[in-house]
Amino acid sequence: MALVRKRMVMTDSDVADDMISALRNWVEAEVIPNASDFELPDEYPTDMALQMGDFGLFGATIPSEFGGLDLDNMTYTRVVEELSRGWMSLAGIINSHLICAKLISKFGSEEQKQRWLPLMATGELRGCFSLSEPDSGSDAAALRCRAERDGDEWVINGTKMWVTNGEKAGVVALLARVPDEDGTQAGGITCFIVEKTPGKQSGGISISRKIDKLGYRGLETVEMSYDNHRLGHDQLLGGEEGIGNGLRWALSALELGRINVAARGVGVAQAAYDAALAYAKEREAFGRPISQHQAIAFRLAEMATKLEAARLLTYEAARKADAGERVDLAAGMAKLFASETASELALDAMRIHGGNGFSTEYPVERYYRDAPLMIIGEGTSEIQKLVISRALLAED
Repeated sequence: MALVRKRMVMTDSDVADDMISALRNWVEAEVIPNASDFELPDEYPTDMALQMGDFGLFGATIPSEFGGLDLDNMTYTRVVEELSRGWMSLAGIINSHLICAKLISKFGSEEQKQRWLPLMATGELRGCFSLSEPDSGSDAAALRCRAERDGDEWVINGTKMWVTNGEKAGVVALLARVPDEDGTQAGGITCFIVEKTPGKQSGGISISRKIDKLGYRGLETVEMSYDNHRLGHDQLLGGEEGIGNGLRWALSALELGRINVAARGVGVAQAAYDAALAYAKEREAFGRPISQHQAIAFRLAEMATKLEAARLLTYEAARKADAGERVDLAAGMAKLFASETASELALDAMRIHGGNGFSTEYPVERYYRDAPLMIIGEGTSEIQKLVISRALLAED
C-alpha cells in the first residue's frame, strides 16, 4: 500500500474560529484554574476528558464518514495549542489516541475502519500508540517486540515503554517485528491494532509499571509487557499487505505527530509568556513595576519574538500538510524550534517570577517541568536536526 499525499478538504474558517473560541473559553474557565489540582498529585482529569469528548476532540481528525470532526491540520494544530496553553497533558490524552486512529484511517482495511473508528470518534474506545522499547527509542528500527504467526492468530512477546494512555486504551497501535521464514529477527516491522480490555491486565498484556515523570503528569505513561498474547489475523493493520510496512507507516503518522508536539510547544510557550508579562506588570522593585526595568523589558521582547517565530513555523508545517506537500522538513523545523522555545520561555518566565517561580503556587514551575518532554518526544531535537539536514542535502 503506497503512501499517497493528497490535499485535504479544508475546515470552514468560521467553523474553526468558533470552535477555537469555545475551546479557549473552556480552557480559561475550567482548565487553568483547576489544572494544578490534578497535575501535582498526578491524578487523571476524568471530567476534563469527558468534556473534551463533548467537544468531539477524540474524533478531531477522524473522517466524518466514521463520525469524526475531520478537522484539517491547521485547525487541529490550533486545538492542541489552546489545550496546551491551559495544561499540556490534555493534548496528550487525545494525541496518542489520534495517532492510532490516523494509522487505521490511512492504512487499515475498510472492515478495520468500520470496526474501530466510529467508537474512537466518540471516545468510547480509546487508542494509544506503542513504538518505543527499553532498548529502542530514537533507533526505532532496533525494536525487539516479536510477532509470530500461528495459524489464523499472531503471538506477541516483548516489552514496550513510554506508552501514553496505555492503561485506559482499548486498542493499541503496536509495532512488532515479524520474523523471516528462517525464524531470524531480520523480518519486517509490522503494525497491529491490538484489542484489549482497559486496565492493568488483559489476556497476555500487563501494565508492568507506571512511569513516574518530572512533568506531563495527570495521565498515565506506562511500560506494557506482552507474554504470549494472542490476537486474530484481523488485527494486522492493512491485512497481509501490512507485513513489513509498519515502521514506514508509523513514521508517516509521526510526521503529523511532530506538528502536534510543535503546537504543544507553542501553547506552553504562550502560557509562559502570558504569565511572565502579567507578573512583570504587577511586581514592583525599586519603586516601579519590574517590566519598566530594561533587563526585564528586553527579556519579554525576546520571549515574544521567539514565540511568534515558533507559531509561524508550526502553522506553516500544518499548512503544507493540508496542501498535500511533503512535511518532513517543515515538521522537523517546527518541532525543533517550538520545543526548544517552550523550554527557554519556561525558564525565562521562572526567572522573571524570581523566588515565586520556584513555588507550586504559580504555574510557571509546571511549564518548566512540562517543556523538556517536547524536546524528547516524537523524536529528540538531535533527531530533528538529522531529519532537517538530510532533507536539505537531498534538495541538491
